[in-house]
Amino acid sequence: MWLCLVLVLTCVASAQTSLSAAQEARAQAIGRTIRCPVCQGLPITESPSDLSQQMMRDLRGQVAAGRSSAQITDYFAARYGDTVLLDPPRRGVNLLLWLGPLLAFVVGGGWLLGYLRRSRRAAVLPEAAAADAKPETDTEPETDEYLEQVRAEVQGSRRGPA
Repeated sequence: MWLCLVLVLTCVASAQTSLSAAQEARAQAIGRTIRCPVCQGLPITESPSDLSQQMMRDLRGQVAAGRSSAQITDYFAARYGDTVLLDPPRRGVNLLLWLGPLLAFVVGGGWLLGYLRRSRRAAVLPEAAAADAKPETDTEPETDEYLEQVRAEVQGSRRGPA
Protein backbone atom coordinates (compact mmCIF):
# COMPACT_ATOMS: atom_id res chain seq x y z
CA MET A 1 0.00 0.00 0.00
CA TRP A 2 2.71 2.49 0.99
CA LEU A 3 4.77 1.48 -1.97
CA CYS A 4 1.89 2.29 -4.35
CA LEU A 5 1.37 5.69 -2.72
CA VAL A 6 5.07 6.55 -3.02
CA LEU A 7 5.09 5.39 -6.64
CA VAL A 8 2.03 7.54 -7.52
CA LEU A 9 3.50 10.61 -5.78
CA THR A 10 6.81 10.10 -7.58
CA CYS A 11 5.04 9.86 -10.94
CA VAL A 12 3.02 12.99 -10.26
CA ALA A 13 6.11 14.90 -9.14
CA SER A 14 8.12 13.73 -12.14
CA ALA A 15 5.26 14.63 -14.51
CA GLN A 16 5.18 18.17 -13.15
CA THR A 17 8.94 18.61 -13.38
CA SER A 18 9.27 17.03 -16.84
CA LEU A 19 8.63 20.38 -18.56
CA SER A 20 11.56 22.52 -19.50
CA ALA A 21 11.68 26.14 -18.32
CA ALA A 22 10.47 27.36 -21.72
CA GLN A 23 7.60 24.86 -21.75
CA GLU A 24 6.58 25.82 -18.20
CA ALA A 25 6.63 29.50 -19.17
CA ARG A 26 4.46 28.69 -22.18
CA ALA A 27 2.07 26.65 -20.01
CA GLN A 28 1.81 29.57 -17.56
CA ALA A 29 1.15 32.02 -20.41
CA ILE A 30 -1.61 29.81 -21.84
CA GLY A 31 -2.98 29.20 -18.33
CA ARG A 32 -3.39 32.96 -17.81
CA THR A 33 -5.81 33.05 -20.77
CA ILE A 34 -8.07 30.30 -19.39
CA ARG A 35 -10.65 31.16 -16.73
CA CYS A 36 -11.35 28.91 -13.78
CA PRO A 37 -14.92 27.57 -14.16
CA VAL A 38 -15.35 27.59 -10.36
CA CYS A 39 -13.83 30.95 -9.39
CA GLN A 40 -15.00 34.41 -10.44
CA GLY A 41 -12.74 35.67 -13.21
CA LEU A 42 -9.49 34.10 -12.00
CA PRO A 43 -7.18 32.38 -14.47
CA ILE A 44 -6.34 28.77 -13.72
CA THR A 45 -2.76 29.78 -12.87
CA GLU A 46 -3.99 31.82 -9.87
CA SER A 47 -7.00 29.80 -8.74
CA PRO A 48 -6.65 27.55 -5.69
CA SER A 49 -9.53 25.24 -6.71
CA ASP A 50 -8.96 21.56 -7.39
CA LEU A 51 -10.54 21.87 -10.83
CA SER A 52 -8.08 24.61 -11.83
CA GLN A 53 -5.16 22.54 -10.62
CA GLN A 54 -6.43 19.59 -12.66
CA MET A 55 -6.87 21.85 -15.70
CA MET A 56 -3.31 23.14 -15.22
CA ARG A 57 -1.96 19.56 -15.07
CA ASP A 58 -3.90 18.78 -18.25
CA LEU A 59 -2.51 21.93 -19.89
CA ARG A 60 1.06 21.02 -18.93
CA GLY A 61 0.53 17.55 -20.41
CA GLN A 62 -0.64 19.09 -23.68
CA VAL A 63 2.33 21.47 -23.77
CA ALA A 64 4.65 18.51 -23.16
CA ALA A 65 2.92 16.64 -26.00
CA GLY A 66 3.79 19.54 -28.34
CA ARG A 67 0.30 20.86 -29.04
CA SER A 68 -0.01 24.46 -30.23
CA SER A 69 -1.53 27.23 -28.11
CA ALA A 70 -4.55 27.40 -30.43
CA GLN A 71 -5.11 23.65 -30.14
CA ILE A 72 -4.92 23.82 -26.35
CA THR A 73 -7.35 26.75 -26.04
CA ASP A 74 -9.69 25.07 -28.54
CA TYR A 75 -9.59 21.92 -26.42
CA PHE A 76 -10.58 23.80 -23.26
CA ALA A 77 -13.24 25.82 -25.10
CA ALA A 78 -14.75 22.61 -26.53
CA ARG A 79 -14.71 20.97 -23.13
CA TYR A 80 -15.92 23.87 -20.94
CA GLY A 81 -17.45 26.31 -23.44
CA ASP A 82 -16.22 29.68 -24.73
CA THR A 83 -16.85 31.24 -21.31
CA VAL A 84 -13.72 29.50 -20.02
CA LEU A 85 -11.58 31.75 -22.22
CA LEU A 86 -10.62 35.10 -20.68
CA ASP A 87 -10.37 36.52 -24.21
CA PRO A 88 -13.47 35.09 -25.92
CA PRO A 89 -13.40 34.62 -29.69
CA ARG A 90 -14.89 37.39 -31.84
CA ARG A 91 -17.60 35.35 -33.52
CA GLY A 92 -21.27 34.52 -33.08
CA VAL A 93 -22.94 35.88 -29.96
CA ASN A 94 -19.55 36.94 -28.59
CA LEU A 95 -19.35 39.44 -31.44
CA LEU A 96 -22.11 41.40 -29.69
CA LEU A 97 -19.90 41.62 -26.61
CA TRP A 98 -17.14 43.17 -28.69
CA LEU A 99 -19.30 45.45 -30.86
CA GLY A 100 -21.92 46.38 -28.23
CA PRO A 101 -19.86 49.05 -26.45
CA LEU A 102 -18.74 50.55 -29.76
CA LEU A 103 -22.32 50.64 -31.03
CA ALA A 104 -23.53 52.22 -27.77
CA PHE A 105 -20.80 54.86 -28.03
CA VAL A 106 -21.76 55.76 -31.61
CA VAL A 107 -25.51 55.89 -30.86
CA GLY A 108 -24.96 57.87 -27.66
CA GLY A 109 -22.62 60.30 -29.43
CA GLY A 110 -25.16 60.84 -32.22
CA TRP A 111 -27.94 61.47 -29.72
CA LEU A 112 -25.77 63.91 -27.74
CA LEU A 113 -24.77 65.79 -30.88
CA GLY A 114 -28.43 66.09 -31.95
CA TYR A 115 -29.46 67.25 -28.48
CA LEU A 116 -26.76 69.91 -28.39
CA ARG A 117 -27.73 71.17 -31.85
CA ARG A 118 -31.41 71.40 -30.90
CA SER A 119 -30.69 73.21 -27.65
CA ARG A 120 -28.39 75.64 -29.43
CA ARG A 121 -31.06 76.40 -32.05
CA ALA A 122 -33.66 76.87 -29.32
CA ALA A 123 -31.39 79.38 -27.59
CA VAL A 124 -30.65 81.27 -30.83
CA LEU A 125 -34.27 81.50 -32.07
CA PRO A 126 -35.69 83.63 -29.21
CA GLU A 127 -32.76 86.04 -29.50
CA ALA A 128 -33.29 86.36 -33.25
CA ALA A 129 -37.02 86.84 -32.78
CA ALA A 130 -36.39 89.58 -30.24
CA ALA A 131 -33.96 91.32 -32.57
CA ASP A 132 -36.40 91.13 -35.50
CA ALA A 133 -39.38 92.36 -33.52
CA LYS A 134 -40.43 95.92 -34.24
CA PRO A 135 -40.62 98.20 -31.26
CA GLU A 136 -44.18 99.04 -30.36
CA THR A 137 -45.19 102.63 -30.97
CA ASP A 138 -48.33 104.61 -30.51
CA THR A 139 -48.93 104.62 -34.23
CA GLU A 140 -51.87 102.93 -35.87
CA PRO A 141 -51.40 99.15 -36.22
CA GLU A 142 -51.32 97.52 -39.61
CA THR A 143 -54.71 96.73 -41.08
CA ASP A 144 -55.58 93.24 -42.05
CA GLU A 145 -58.64 92.60 -44.17
CA TYR A 146 -59.48 89.31 -42.51
CA LEU A 147 -59.06 90.81 -39.04
CA GLU A 148 -61.37 93.65 -39.96
CA GLN A 149 -63.96 91.17 -41.27
CA VAL A 150 -63.82 89.14 -38.02
CA ARG A 151 -64.20 92.29 -35.94
CA ALA A 152 -67.21 93.36 -37.98
CA GLU A 153 -68.85 89.96 -37.54
CA VAL A 154 -68.21 90.00 -33.80
CA GLN A 155 -69.72 93.44 -33.44
CA GLY A 156 -72.68 92.39 -35.58
CA SER A 157 -73.33 89.36 -33.38
CA ARG A 158 -73.27 91.54 -30.25
CA ARG A 159 -75.95 93.83 -31.61
CA GLY A 160 -78.25 90.96 -32.08
CA PRO A 161 -80.33 89.92 -35.07
CA ALA A 162 -81.51 92.73 -37.22
